[in-house]
Amino acid sequence: NLREVRKMMMERGIKKTPGCSLIVMNGAVHEFVAGDVSHPQSEEIYSKLEEMTEDLKFAGYLPDTSEVFLDIGEEEKETALNRHSEKLAIAFALISSGPGVTIRMVKNLRMCVDCHHVAKLVSRVYDREVIVRDRTRFHHFRHGLCSCKDYW
Repeated sequence: NLREVRKMMMERGIKKTPGCSLIVMNGAVHEFVAGDVSHPQSEEIYSKLEEMTEDLKFAGYLPDTSEVFLDIGEEEKETALNRHSEKLAIAFALISSGPGVTIRMVKNLRMCVDCHHVAKLVSRVYDREVIVRDRTRFHHFRHGLCSCKDYW
């Protein structure tokens, strides 16, 4: 059971590697970690993230909390999901680049199922190609589909 493993890790002082996403915009590398507010444009990024979430919900998005193993309520799980580094990076890319510009990102861990679904929807709703290199493979999202065929 993953919860038991996480509890044992905490008891032994073993920390999980934090997820981070890197994105290059206008020649500068921008790094995002889950829940980060240190970026100079954090206020704009979180505002865009809220707008993006509403746009995606209108297109059928429902947060998938199946991989959130924190012992918290469903609403808190959705809030935690919404602050994942990939979503922050995508929101930043949407406010920092023009329509049709491909979003390219590197992720140090495997994408969670919810972020994968969000990237698919972003590619369809905003008509953007989204390319993500995660720990295991490249994901090329286009027109609401991923090159991995949802197997990663």
